[in-house]
Amino acid sequence: MDILEAMTVRRSVRTFTRRPITALQAERIVAAISDAANPFGQTPDIKLIRFGEERDLRPSTYGMIRGACDYLAMGYGYSEADALAAGFAMEQVVLEATRLGLGTCWIAATFRGSDFEGKATWSREQPLKVVIPVGVAARKSLVERVARMAAGSDRRKPMDSLFFASGFTGPLCGDSPFYEALAMMRLAPSSTNSQPWRAAAGADGRSVDFFSRDTSRLSTLDCGIGICHFAMAERACGHSGSFMRLAEAPAQPAGLRYITTYIRE
Repeated sequence: MDILEAMTVRRSVRTFTRRPITALQAERIVAAISDAANPFGQTPDIKLIRFGEERDLRPSTYGMIRGACDYLAMGYGYSEADALAAGFAMEQVVLEATRLGLGTCWIAATFRGSDFEGKATWSREQPLKVVIPVGVAARKSLVERVARMAAGSDRRKPMDSLFFASGFTGPLCGDSPFYEALAMMRLAPSSTNSQPWRAAAGADGRSVDFFSRDTSRLSTLDCGIGICHFAMAERACGHSGSFMRLAEAPAQPAGLRYITTYIRE
């Protein structure tokens, strides 16, 4: 499966088969952790934690996670750049797991004193903030179906409410050179499917400004995840470019916070 297909088929999975991932799958995931890069200058601490037996988890707001034996875990710092880098880097690992036929589910909560914290060493500067079960998906339980409905997991905002022409003068046109990459961004996971990211394509046809409509403390992390989808889709479509934060923030409607700008080479 190529990366665009992985973005399209990825779904949050909360019920697993109670079988550990294979040694080859673990090797591929560890390699993806090592290879994960991001444009925000920070390096989150990502680990694959293998319990060797199923470990049910009941984090608040996410419903029960059942039957998972293996988890990705991530610690990161407290700045905006830390959160963006964390989302961007970890989603690369999640998409590699998807390409391996494995299910995942982002969980951002407090894990102090948990088995996840005790299984590995976490620094004070990068405390554990995210765990992600990874394994073969089982048939959805009733609890999982209800949790997905409550979170709106199967609903996505329309493109014209997320992505806009230069200066937010109107919705993004279907013939925009960035339409496909932004369509892949729309499919990215986010806390309670909030999709806080917004983007405005530049009039020059070479740039995109990214913003956040903050809905929770996780909005910046979510934007990092979404921007990862955009960047990987750009690369998959044969384009290259770089991210930079402009000294003067672009014009934006009230309620949005400027994050970064992408410039295609």
